[in-house]
Amino acid sequence: MKLKKPIKLIFGVVIFITLPSLLFFGFLYYKHHQELPSGTEGKTADDLATKMLVALNYEAYTSTDYIEWTFKNKRHYKWEKTKNTCEVFWKDYKIRLDLVDHTESKAFVHGFTIEGEMGKDLVNEAKDYFDKDIFWLIAPFQAFDKGVSRKLVVLPNSENGLLITYSNNNSYLWHFDDSGKPKSFNMWDSKTPIDGLSATWSDWQIAETGVKLPKFHKVLFFGIELSDIKTD
Repeated sequence: MKLKKPIKLIFGVVIFITLPSLLFFGFLYYKHHQELPSGTEGKTADDLATKMLVALNYEAYTSTDYIEWTFKNKRHYKWEKTKNTCEVFWKDYKIRLDLVDHTESKAFVHGFTIEGEMGKDLVNEAKDYFDKDIFWLIAPFQAFDKGVSRKLVVLPNSENGLLITYSNNNSYLWHFDDSGKPKSFNMWDSKTPIDGLSATWSDWQIAETGVKLPKFHKVLFFGIELSDIKTD
């Protein structure tokens, strides 16, 4: 009998904490959830994708050999595109990634090489960071990558959107300004809890090589800042 009161107290605390969270998530889901739209493949979709690339100076992107940036003031990258290598920095770690031959990647802390399982784990962690973070910097330039499909979607406002789907079935519906530059997209991917959630693409910076890269995204109430962008 003496256990009943503590159990009731614990149960009440759990309800107090979880119920508002569940209700809030339910509200967000109801407000932002969207079904994946259908679209039409072909020349019109490809033309829209090409217009986007022109607006962002894709030619300058292809001739850019080096891109450096910081993701949310947490991780710093020095990506040598033509060499397929990237140095990743966070906390006291420096990881030199070989993006072609993963076994050639190296991990360091305070300048000392880390080998064995810890070194492998840090390399894998850096590769995961790179794959995830670089998407928010260069996703528009992947429109014609191998395994990527493009579909034209007529939006409710009668404007045209571009539905990009990757080989892993992650899909993104791009919205554009009059020049063809992206201003937002809706997401249907494995890491997003609400299908169709919107993210902005804004504060475009013209980098040293002439390519346009984004400095900020907003997803719901959260910001994704990309800073210290440099190109060569």
